[in-house]
Order: sequence, then C-alpha cells, then structure tokens
Amino acid sequence: MEPTHPARAGAPPLLEARSISKYFGAITALHNVNFHVGEGEVLGVVGDNGAGKSTLMKILSGLYTPSEGELVFRGKPVRFSGPKEARKLGIEMVYQDFALAGNMAIYENIYLGREPGRKCGPLTLVDHQKSRAMAKEHLDKLKIHVKSIDQNAENLSGGQRQAVAIARATAFDGKLVIMDEPTAALAIKEVGKVLDLIRSLKEHGVAVIIISHRMDDIFYCCDRVMALYQGTNFAEAKLADTSRNEVIGWIMGTKNHTSSLAHDQVH
Repeated sequence: MEPTHPARAGAPPLLEARSISKYFGAITALHNVNFHVGEGEVLGVVGDNGAGKSTLMKILSGLYTPSEGELVFRGKPVRFSGPKEARKLGIEMVYQDFALAGNMAIYENIYLGREPGRKCGPLTLVDHQKSRAMAKEHLDKLKIHVKSIDQNAENLSGGQRQAVAIARATAFDGKLVIMDEPTAALAIKEVGKVLDLIRSLKEHGVAVIIISHRMDDIFYCCDRVMALYQGTNFAEAKLADTSRNEVIGWIMGTKNHTSSLAHDQVH
C-alpha cells in the first residue's frame, strides 16, 4: 500500500451511490440515497437508530443488493452478489466487534482466509514465515505498534484489536474501508490512537467511510459528513462549512440552510 496523492483533481469519485433504495417487504429502509467518496477522503455518516446507516453500509460492502439504484466504482457501474466481490475491488468492512479470532496470533488474523502459501509436493501449505514478515512490514507501514505479532488477539486491548482489524482491511490493496462505530468500545486513551490511524490512511490514498454517533470523532478525522434521516440522505457538507450543532440538528431532521442539502446536489 504505497502512499499516493489523495483525491486527485478531476478524477471520478472512487465510489458513488446513485439513487439507492432498499425495501424489506413493505418497509423502506433507504430511499433515493446519493453520495460519493473520493480516494484519500474520510466521509462521516451520522444518523439516529433506524436511519438506514447499517443498511447502506451493507449494500456498499456487498452483504445486501439495492432494490433500486446503482453503485459506481471508478466510473463503472458495479453490482455485488456478496462481500467477496466487493473485496475484489478493495472495499472492506471493519465491524464494531472487530471480528478477530481471539485464539489466533495477530499475523494470522491479518491474513486469515487469504494466507500466503508455499508448495510442499502436491500440497500448498500456509507459509507462516512469510505471513509474519508481511504482517510486520504492513503494521510498520501503518505505524501500528504491538509487543509481538505472535500475540493472540484475545490478549490485545480494544484499541489494539481495532488497529489490527484496520490493518487486515488494508492488507490486500484496500481502497475503501468502511468502519462501524470504530471507537465505541474503546477506552478514552485509545480513541485518539485509532482516530490518528484513520487519518493516516489518507496519506496512502485509502478512502474511509465512518459510521459514528460521536461528534468529536467526526470533526477530528472526517473531511465531509452526511446525515441520514428516515432512510434518506438528509444533508451533507464539508466539515469546514458546518458545525456540531447543525449536524446534530440534521440527525433530528432539522436544517438551517439549504446549501448543504444532499438531495439538492447534482451528482
């Protein structure tokens, strides 16, 4: 994952959602949602419980298919039948519970299911030596510090587990990392380290979408914020053009100025 120049001028968005709707029977979870995220950009997604945040992220990561609308990746329409297809394009999801195997080492977790192999006659075996070397190089690149890559994940702090989950998401040329409440389960002293790690992904040209209820997190590491309300993208703005109070108002379904309305923008 070599450093790149984020958000190249004139380049198409890395990922764009066009008129995305999702229905579950008679229930409308999302309606006509439009947004985009560029390379090296951090987009915050906020909204009350039931606003559609989780449904949208599951569509982006391939867990759900949209009922209407389309996703466009680097200017080309895409449709995922499962998370594996999204991962092939470099779209990764980091879940709130980290989804790490507690009884496995850090390096094993990073490459779990995608381990480098070595030939042994007709068999292909996991190359643990290569996995260790690759994991150490990748963690060093992201400036993630652990006592040993042979530590089991169950012995790590919450912040360290989140860092390992992020490292896993970016280990295979990850281009977009979607994070669900990345600091919700962390001690206060670990929150800043994880947010700094998220900001450092920008230096490598990685796009990040963060779902969070924490305004401090949003205003610390995001470039833009989008608010979902009752399944619609109610408003969005650059962080420099809005305030915490205004964003909180969007979450509650109130707005102060129309320039930030996402559904008034032409994509």
